[in-house]
Amino acid sequence: MQFRYVVAGVVVAISLAGCQRTSYNPYSDLPSPAPLQAQPVPSVQSGALPPPGAADPSQFPAAPTTGNTAVASLPPGSSDAPPTALDVTKESMVGNWRVSNGGTTCDMFLTLTNLGSGSRGGTRGCAGDLTAMGSWEVNGKTVLFKNRNGDIIGRVYKSADTRFDGTTNSGQPISLSR
Repeated sequence: MQFRYVVAGVVVAISLAGCQRTSYNPYSDLPSPAPLQAQPVPSVQSGALPPPGAADPSQFPAAPTTGNTAVASLPPGSSDAPPTALDVTKESMVGNWRVSNGGTTCDMFLTLTNLGSGSRGGTRGCAGDLTAMGSWEVNGKTVLFKNRNGDIIGRVYKSADTRFDGTTNSGQPISLSR
């Protein structure tokens, strides 16, 4: 009976001897990189800033005026895109858009998941009418944004390859871009 214990002990000892911890590092054969040399830092300049509004206007380009710049938008309640509007497909609208609305920016997400007569969509960080957006649909060259009740809250048309312009029902301009 003692012989069994001795054999069992030897078997356990041999088994445990094979379980020693080893690790493999494929980079151990490579030399470590040389330390980086310090680089000279240019001197720092300091000075007082001019008071607000006292900056030299010749340093800045002239702001565009509405007489020289054509800004097109859809009138509130209008579903007709201007003649310059580009063709739009539902598939090209899917994804994330950066929205400029009334001086603020936010995100809009458009999917192809059906929701009522349109597709599911939503906004994050928007203000005003767009906070209630729940769906969207393409109507000719116009993209309609709807609230969760299915009422139209805004319209945009494709003005460039990755840009849409339009208005909300309250008259706020909307611009979508990627």
